[in-house]
Amino acid sequence: MSRKKTLITLVTTLLLAGCTGIPENIKPIDDFQLNNYLGTWYEIARLDHSFEQGLTNVTGQYSLREDGGVQVVNKGFSKEDQEWKIAEGKAYFVNDPDVGHLKVSFFGPFYSSYVIFDLDTINYHYAFITSYSKKYLWLLARTPKVSDELMQQFIETARTKGFDTQEIIFVEQEPADF
Repeated sequence: MSRKKTLITLVTTLLLAGCTGIPENIKPIDDFQLNNYLGTWYEIARLDHSFEQGLTNVTGQYSLREDGGVQVVNKGFSKEDQEWKIAEGKAYFVNDPDVGHLKVSFFGPFYSSYVIFDLDTINYHYAFITSYSKKYLWLLARTPKVSDELMQQFIETARTKGFDTQEIIFVEQEPADF
């Protein structure tokens, strides 16, 4: 029985660790300053996935938690349901607090990678984010619109890193009728 329990623990640990890994050819940024990252970010572009499908006006709000982690509140408007969808989570650094690699959880003890692989480290105006897999990709900005140059930089960087840039969607950040 002890051998079975050890095997289950090992498999569970490997599965959970795999979700906080970093995809091939991606390097989290160094010199990350959490206090500069806190606040509101607008989702400009993403690879679509089930938990955000159909959402517009998507934002992420990051603030400090009492335990030293980060409170994460993601919010988006569903035109189909005519309501706001809100997901609250928490994030912690995987290793060093000056490296842009965090683990985020919206579901109890299950964490997923939050890898910042490009960032305006002077003004913190934009960030390129992925997760443990290249199926996930986001362009976040401090404003609801970005320049064409930044959009092209995002697409070209994503393409050279191996993301499927043909599948990128651009998030509507217009005032909604609600």
